[in-house]
This record gives sequence, C-alpha cells and structure tokens, in this order.
Amino acid sequence: MIRFECDYGEGAAQPVLDLLQKTNLEQTPGYGEDDYCAAAAEQIRRLCDAPDAAVHFFVGATQANLTVIDAALKPWQGVLCAETGHIHVHETGSIEATGHKCLALPATAGKITAAQIRAAVQSHRANPSHEHEVQPGMVYLSNPTEVGTLYSKEELTDISATCYDLGLYLFVDGARMAYGLMSPANDLSLQDYAALCDVFYLGGTKCGALFGEAVVITNDELKEDFRYAIKQHGGMLAKGRLLGLQFLALLDGEDGSGCSPYFTLAAEADRQALSIREAFTAKGIGLLHDSPTNQQFFVLPDAWYEALSRQYAMSGMGKPDDDHTAVRICTSWATRPEAVAQLIADVQKL
Repeated sequence: MIRFECDYGEGAAQPVLDLLQKTNLEQTPGYGEDDYCAAAAEQIRRLCDAPDAAVHFFVGATQANLTVIDAALKPWQGVLCAETGHIHVHETGSIEATGHKCLALPATAGKITAAQIRAAVQSHRANPSHEHEVQPGMVYLSNPTEVGTLYSKEELTDISATCYDLGLYLFVDGARMAYGLMSPANDLSLQDYAALCDVFYLGGTKCGALFGEAVVITNDELKEDFRYAIKQHGGMLAKGRLLGLQFLALLDGEDGSGCSPYFTLAAEADRQALSIREAFTAKGIGLLHDSPTNQQFFVLPDAWYEALSRQYAMSGMGKPDDDHTAVRICTSWATRPEAVAQLIADVQKL
C-alpha cells in the first residue's frame, strides 16, 4: 500500500534525525530553557524580521491552538473561524473544553472574509441582549486552509485591518505553513505574517519534524505570562530541547531564499501534488476544491476509486452523488518520487 492520505505518516527529515542523534547525550536545562531552543527562536525571529517576537515551542497543533486561544481570550469570549476551520471540525471540542466557543462563519473555498468578520461583530454589538451571547474576541484562520486553499496578502491584510479596528486578536494556524509559503500561488512571506498577525505558528509536525510547532507572538499583550498558560495546558515539554533542535535542523542555513530543508522539502511536495493534479485533470476528473498546495481533492467515479484504493491510501471526503467518491490525496516532505510516478502512471491507464 502506498499512502497518500496525510502529510504526517513518516517520521522525520534526515537533518532532524542527524542533529537529534548528534546531541543525544548532551545535558541541557529542561522545559525549553536551553541554548538550542534559544537559537531556534532567534532564527525564527530573524526570518520573520520580528526581533521582539516571543517564540514558544509546542509538541502539536491542537495543543498550540487551545493554549493560544485560551490565553488570549476572556472567559466570556469566543473565536470566529470558518465553518471548515480545524478548531471547529477536527479538534474534538478542544477549544470549547477551555471554556471558549468556536463562532463558525460560512466559508467559501475554506476561507472567510473581512466583511464577514465585521458583520458578525457588528451584529453581536447591535444586539440588545449581547451580554447574553458569547462575545467575539479573536479571529482564527489556517493557512493553508483545511481544503488546501490560500489566503492572499490582500485578503490577510484586509482581515488584519478589520481585526485591529474591531479590537480582535488575529491568530493564524500554520500547521502546513511551509507548504503554503512554497506554493506557486502564494504571495505571503513570514515577514507579512509577523506584521499582520498577533500570533501565528510555523508547523513542524506536518513539515519534516518528528513533532513540534513554533508559536510566534508579536502582540505585547499576549506575551506576558504565556509560559504559565503553556504549563497549565500540559504543553511544557520537560525535554524541551528536542523541539528547538528540530527547528534548528529544518531551518539550517536559511537566508530568506527558501534554501533550508523546511522550505525545499515543502516545495518538492507541492510540485509532486500539482503533478498528480495534472494527471487527474488530464483524464477529465473534477476537483472538489481548487488547491494550489500539497493537498489535492478529486471527485472520482466509483470504479476509479475502487481500482486506485486497492493500492493507494487516500482520505475519503464523502460521496457527492451515487456514482462518485471524493478523496484527498496528500503529498508530504517525504513523498518518494517513484510513488508519485507510479500513481500518475496508474491514473493514465484508467
């Protein structure tokens, strides 16, 4: 079985394993207070052109999401997000478990707009009974989105300005940040994220690390006492140096040109995904979502799905009608070129 159902099915990129092995028996302080975490944080600040940003490392994305949101919001506040947003549909109510509600908005291609955000907040404030409702306090986006689409710089700038005007925090989930940054359709940079967001993160788990996410906080209001929130939510890894080491390895030699493993591996995954897309669309297969990243969504005739699923693991996305099955095919930092070539050859035979 060749697996294309996710981008976290493999272990870790070789530079990560090499650095972990090389430093395995070194003794360092715990809880992320070591020189490796400090160096990784400094590298991220430099790449973001955000010298005053606070950088904190988490084991996983759900842990990062719930900790950031709970730390930022007052007890009576909730977070606006797309109805397809990860925190709303794929985290088992983790946000609600912290006492905050996901305030879902209708999504188009996995995205929400500045106009929707403004309308939702103004509607809440204009309601005579607004104190009886959850107050919007933050906007959560993922980029790439759950369906592989991307926010443009113009869209993110508009959302950022709207959040600032309305007094909302803007938080961007970057679990697949590398794949978004390296997509040919992308026009955002790490510097843009740092300038436009109050908090965001660089994903590691899905982008070449064994595990790990790097949260970047640029808003001074959110920096103070954030480590208390990390500890309370079980996010303070005793062997914290393991997180910093992985980001050091992935970002080794990065000068802003995308030359480090974090970016080169993601760029190759994007290229592979788009070549798979080309093979399917050349055969007349329709797209469930128009994604320019490593996640591709196809609507397959059931006979095609049955034939391909004997050899390829794909994520099922439901049945749009009685005769078709929708699937997600996902490449990763570790997808083998020969696996892609084999899939393309098999598609061409159908």
